[in-house]
Amino acid sequence: MILKKPQSGKIRRIIVVSEVYYPDEQGTAYYITGLAEGLAEHYQLTVFCGYPAVTARGRKVLARETINGVRVERSHGTTFNKDKLLLRLINLGSLSLFIFFKLLISVRKDDIVIVVNGPHPLPYLARLVCFFHNARCILRIDDVYPEVFIATGIIPEKSIIARCIRYINTLLFRGMDRVVVLGRDMKALAEKATKNGANHIEIIHNWGDVDTVLPKDKAINPLLAQLGLKDRFVISCAGNMGRVQAIETMFGAINRIKNNADIHFVFVGSGSKRPWMEREIRTKKLLNVTLVDQRPRSDQINFLNACDLALASLIRGMAGAGVPSRMYNVMAAGKPLIAIAEEESELSRVVREEQIGWVVEPDNPEKLANVILEAYMKKEVLHNMGKRARIAAEQKYSRGKIIQDYRGLLQSLDC
Repeated sequence: MILKKPQSGKIRRIIVVSEVYYPDEQGTAYYITGLAEGLAEHYQLTVFCGYPAVTARGRKVLARETINGVRVERSHGTTFNKDKLLLRLINLGSLSLFIFFKLLISVRKDDIVIVVNGPHPLPYLARLVCFFHNARCILRIDDVYPEVFIATGIIPEKSIIARCIRYINTLLFRGMDRVVVLGRDMKALAEKATKNGANHIEIIHNWGDVDTVLPKDKAINPLLAQLGLKDRFVISCAGNMGRVQAIETMFGAINRIKNNADIHFVFVGSGSKRPWMEREIRTKKLLNVTLVDQRPRSDQINFLNACDLALASLIRGMAGAGVPSRMYNVMAAGKPLIAIAEEESELSRVVREEQIGWVVEPDNPEKLANVILEAYMKKEVLHNMGKRARIAAEQKYSRGKIIQDYRGLLQSLDC
């Protein structure tokens, strides 16, 4: 059964529901925090979320506090080992239930609830609360499930679990007042999920920090000076090194050109594939690779500028299931990109349309190695690509523009 939309009326408050929020800094937490604080300049805004569980795990925070104009209400869930998938799902389920009960007594008629999807039941519970209270509900999709699970090999594509998730997603997407996706490939996947009519699905991208991440001369980069790489042609990959990143394709290319002493690769970050990367470096004697531990976002201007060329990637099967938002800050730093992704992905489309780099399909390390060698010989081309990347970030992917897009979305619901 599809829940009907409430009648229009005056909107009193905006409520954001997310598993993660500040002081966590990883992708979703960072963007939801920026979104909430941007909207709080114009609306009364409350966030319901969990306690820090990723980059700020263990940090002491208040259950209720106001941060930069946003009222934050935190809930506890179970704290089993999150590296075990089943235990992580139990954690997410318990957190979702606690937030659900808070929403039941907090949401009022004509509120707008923005809920972030994930491998948890929060969107379904939030939609149910909105139905009971005659409130409106916007679903923001950061990653599409079960496609992420299928691409990473967690569940088979034709499994009963996959079919069940797709079925309830169809009901969820249809029942939302609006669905926000991060790219054109994701919109196509969401439209397919609704099966009939999708005029309530809108694309609103994530943003690049164009005010704080600026192009800087590589010759004065402190990270490269620390690593002794100022005189090398440096290719960097910054961010999560997890299941959905095409790390194996990168290392296949790295191994092919390891005898070129002038080309060096720098990886900044952490993730589930980091131990595998360390083993590859040891066993294959990859002297052309340096791994750097995860750095705070406040240091982005340094580690994103520590290269001549950047890499961004998604494994095969992830087109439409996710958009690597790190690319927007790479663009803000004025760096050209090699997109390792399927042709129809938002990542590949942006790189081609803005003419800021190359696109290589996943699982083709030989082509990636050839593209890297081509880029190495075209310094002036790289310079011009970097300039175009910065212009595109300023004009299309700034935080101010994205907040305006969300305000337009809210106004379309009579806010």
